[in-house]
Amino acid sequence: MFKTPRSRLIAIVLLTALFGWLLYDNGLKLGLDLQGGMHLVLEVDDPEGTMTVEAKADMIDRVDRIIRTRIDEFGVEEPLIQKVGGERLIVELAGIDNEDRAKEIVQRNAFLEFKLVLPTTDMTAALSRIDRSVVAALGIDSIRALGRDVVADDQPEIVDLLFGGGDTAVSAEPVDTTEVVEEVPEEEEDPLDNLQPFSSLLNLGDVPGTYLIAIEDEPTVQLFLDMDEVQRALPRDQALQWGMELVGRGARTYKYLWVLEEDPFLTGDRLEEATAGRDPQFNQSQVQFELSRAGGRTFGQFTGQHIGDNLAIVLDGAVQSAPVIRDRIGARGQIDMGAGTPLEEASDLALVLRAGALPAKINIIEERTVGPSLGQDSIDAGRIAGMLGIALVVLVMMAYYRVAGILAVGALGVYVILVLGGLAGFGAVLTVPGIAGLILSIGMAVDANVLIFERIREELSAGRATRTAVEEGFQHAFSAIMDANMTTLITALILFQFGTGPVRGFAVTLSIGIVASFFSALFVTRSFFLLYLQGKKASDPISV
Repeated sequence: MFKTPRSRLIAIVLLTALFGWLLYDNGLKLGLDLQGGMHLVLEVDDPEGTMTVEAKADMIDRVDRIIRTRIDEFGVEEPLIQKVGGERLIVELAGIDNEDRAKEIVQRNAFLEFKLVLPTTDMTAALSRIDRSVVAALGIDSIRALGRDVVADDQPEIVDLLFGGGDTAVSAEPVDTTEVVEEVPEEEEDPLDNLQPFSSLLNLGDVPGTYLIAIEDEPTVQLFLDMDEVQRALPRDQALQWGMELVGRGARTYKYLWVLEEDPFLTGDRLEEATAGRDPQFNQSQVQFELSRAGGRTFGQFTGQHIGDNLAIVLDGAVQSAPVIRDRIGARGQIDMGAGTPLEEASDLALVLRAGALPAKINIIEERTVGPSLGQDSIDAGRIAGMLGIALVVLVMMAYYRVAGILAVGALGVYVILVLGGLAGFGAVLTVPGIAGLILSIGMAVDANVLIFERIREELSAGRATRTAVEEGFQHAFSAIMDANMTTLITALILFQFGTGPVRGFAVTLSIGIVASFFSALFVTRSFFLLYLQGKKASDPISV
């Protein structure tokens, strides 16, 4: 096989056509420095400054693994994810069209919990105690900020004035209990200025275990929930958590506040698979999940004991859905996203659930967008450098080696198509360092031809016939070319294994270039020599 010049030529044409088609069909994918993208610097949230350096380093290592998994599933080619100083993480994503979506996937905690929904009975009975805890916590100065002129020692009067007097009760329908207070001119608005009783902001919901909160009152309710005094006054082992769904009642919009068991009976640590889809009956997005064997047993046992109750699926502290338990549920379940949620959002949720929850909240402390104009400048500079380098190589080879140089230039053209087609076929990303690797590999391809031609010259000087000199030249140069290419290839593989970002891009391009240059020098150039010598006499001279 490949013993005749014709068979060699057919193989070269077919191979060149194949790699040319790969280049045409797939095109070259460009990195961040060539096509633009997003640059993020992430840091573990530590507002109180209590984390040690070792704890932060361990947290960043865990965040690194999870974000890598998320971005791989997101489909970004050749992302750069690099730790800096043990406390920060650099993430570079090339060719991002939807930056907000990418940031959401990178930054989302995705902490999944399963909790039982509880009746509102105990919570409603505790509201009066919660209101009085707030009064005691705020003190007389904060009450005066409401426009009240009361005596500090007269606690019952404070309660009457602030909370409308007597017992508090939760209304069955949403009611407006906004209290008219005297305006006090201030330079900046104080969040406590228009404070209302906590109980007056809660209206019994139409779903078991819920209160309805007017959307405009959500910041005030959250202000109460953030107070330690309120959390201590809640019923034992109960918690209030927001729902994701917005509901309309009359002309107003409300949000659910759920009464849940404080501790989850199961978390997302037991989740093994999550896929997005649409419910064909209600046409709403949903995420179907599958638990591990141990998680399935726990899930089945719990749901079997609470048939008829609501089960809250809590994601990042907010109730995503709370279906009624109709029957014992095994290892499979689903998260309903709502009819108005696009399937893309459900897919992103499934992605982050599969990757796992972040161990801590992550803050984006630096964000930069690399515009395509910067990438175009790099492309133009790389194109000029590459064309100039190739042109000089071609001129030198043709001037110095004449006919042999022309044959080498033809082989070099095949080499370029093989390298670019290989990059496109493997889906490799071309970066500025990658362009440097491409130009370097072109130099190595020329170097291999120089070794061969010098060997041929030596054989011709020794009085060998032309055909014999060509055969001996390729044979004697083989070991030197093999050694040079193998050592460089090993180095490139080490760079790819232990390098990151641009270094890996350089290593990929160099590796493909080395293989192509080896094939080009020893097979293509030799085939061109055999075609050139076909029909010539063994004694005919050749310009080398």
